Amino acid sequence: MGLPMNNAAIAATSLALVLVLIAGCGGGSNGNLPPFGNGSNGNNPHIPGVFQPSSSFAGQCAQPRAGTSDRQGSVTSENQFLRSWTQELYLWYDEVPDLNPGDFSTLDYFDRLRTDETTASGQPKDKFHFTYDTAAWKALSQSGVEVGYGAQWILLSATPPRHVVVAYVEPNSPASAANVALGRGMEVLEVDGVDVVNDNTSTGIATLNAAFFPTRAGETHRFTVREAPNVQRSVDMTSGNIAFVPVPSVKTIDTSSGPVGYILFNDHIATSERALVDAIDMLAAQRIVDLVLDLRYNGGGFLDIASELAYMIGGEATTGRTFERIMFNDKHPSTNPITGQPLAPMPFHATTQIAAPTGRALPTLNLPRVYVLTGAGTCSASESIINALLGIDVDVYQIGSTTCGKPYGFYPHDNCGTTFFSIQFQGVNDKGLGEYSDGFSPDNTIGARGTIVPGCAVADDFTHALGDENELRLATALSFRDSNNQTCPAASGFASGMFTKPGQPLHAAEGIMLKSPLRQNRILSNVAAGS
Repeated sequence: MGLPMNNAAIAATSLALVLVLIAGCGGGSNGNLPPFGNGSNGNNPHIPGVFQPSSSFAGQCAQPRAGTSDRQGSVTSENQFLRSWTQELYLWYDEVPDLNPGDFSTLDYFDRLRTDETTASGQPKDKFHFTYDTAAWKALSQSGVEVGYGAQWILLSATPPRHVVVAYVEPNSPASAANVALGRGMEVLEVDGVDVVNDNTSTGIATLNAAFFPTRAGETHRFTVREAPNVQRSVDMTSGNIAFVPVPSVKTIDTSSGPVGYILFNDHIATSERALVDAIDMLAAQRIVDLVLDLRYNGGGFLDIASELAYMIGGEATTGRTFERIMFNDKHPSTNPITGQPLAPMPFHATTQIAAPTGRALPTLNLPRVYVLTGAGTCSASESIINALLGIDVDVYQIGSTTCGKPYGFYPHDNCGTTFFSIQFQGVNDKGLGEYSDGFSPDNTIGARGTIVPGCAVADDFTHALGDENELRLATALSFRDSNNQTCPAASGFASGMFTKPGQPLHAAEGIMLKSPLRQNRILSNVAAGS
């Protein structure tokens, strides 16, 4: 079974620290490998190019789960299911090598069932192929709760000397407790006696993985942090079940040309629907003339919520227009192969879709433009907001750095206790545009660039609180707006590893966000439990 991606399974590869695999923004299958197959396919020998229906092998498990419809099978039958399922639904099924399912463990086999092609910039086309333990996935997707401390880690330097900082802290979490009091920009120097910055031993790496990504509530680990240039302290944190606050900051900023709204939106999880409605209601009452939407750490989640928020921003401009049209592989040109329903464009939702009772009318700001703060952690459903608004000619100004580049999505699927995530569809906007696999980039970005959006390339600023008008990205958005959207500061901080070594300033840094799959994908809400 795959381990939960919020624990050490996230951290199963590279970075020398082996600290993250960037679940949902890259990497492959994870977790303890089941027994290897013996090379035999039983009554179904491997014939290259010939595929039985995946339903023929579904639920045939090497270790059937009690109380489920699982039947006795083998590692090979689990692999046969994946082989056929991939051919049926994977977006790039014709680019997958047809390997013998009897030759691999299940997670190793799944990791190979993806394209090896690259994007225009040379990046892997499929960076989003992974697994999750089914029980953990259901608990996470249904409740928005996962095990941790409530500190959102950012990896600013992947190789020694490594650099891990706190991006933000969830309220009412172990990390926010009075005796811990972690905060944005604090640097983690040591964990359970292991040097985070320099230790490169296998024992040290295992200790770091266990501490940063606890597997259960009730684990206590000691963290030594630097909270100011010459101030260090050690704190003991005990892991708990963390309920995320997806919209932790909403405010109005007074300017000479009228009030500007600010929303910090961190997660497209179910609980964000009510929070976003409340935020828009508040800003509408304040009669804001512009909005700054902070998505720098929002890796995605439910696509329906992205559609709702885009509607609440654009209002009348969304009438009769398409938020996103989903395209499956060429075997399914007109029908959704999962639901069996005809493919129809997703509209800009004008009513609630997630929380019961659904169908309640949404408020709207009716804005002709929006300023979006972005980073490498802006992914999937968050990128759909940008793409959808561009598709209906709402002016989008991007302030920050290049987004993750994920115009793709999937229906999570359980088989034998592991939920598999394999790219099955691509989303395009009202104009039919959806190829941004290298991300969206502000138009003065230096170095590698994705799809260009008007705005300013600005590094992250860990020396100010999110929502502080002096924080570099928000300050730039406000000054860019004051210049009639014409003037940017000098471009800063987009190359991975720039300004990120321990002891260097944190006012212009870039990093890798560590989040679980529910919080870093484009997920259709009617399959949140992974069915």
